[in-house]
Amino acid sequence: MKSGSALTWRLIPNRYRLIGSHCETCKENFFPTRPVCPSCRRKGKMVEKKFKGEGKIYSFTTVQVPPEGFELEAPYVLAIVELSEGPRVTAQVVDCSENDLGFGTPVEMVFRKIQEEGKEGLIHYGFKFKIKK
Repeated sequence: MKSGSALTWRLIPNRYRLIGSHCETCKENFFPTRPVCPSCRRKGKMVEKKFKGEGKIYSFTTVQVPPEGFELEAPYVLAIVELSEGPRVTAQVVDCSENDLGFGTPVEMVFRKIQEEGKEGLIHYGFKFKIKK
């Protein structure tokens, strides 16, 4: 992702504060933000929702061969986290190894560096998760 891209700036609330959507019609929560409810379609009334950042491991794996830009992170644990409010998000789980995790392990969101664009480039921050103590 290019540092100056509009997408980078549009996603800052999502990345920094774990902001999603809540449909006041069907009461479902969604992440990332949805302009239209996938369940209710036009009948849905979407409002912004800030998630607590707590959840449990739904699935996980260890990435041994990372994509370009994440070579220095490997190996790292990548998980699907089911938030306490329902949506599932994909995120890195930090400060642990795959052996520390199991399906249903409670986790909480932390704010960490995601990627750095060289020594003089932008540093991208966002959410990751760690085991809840």
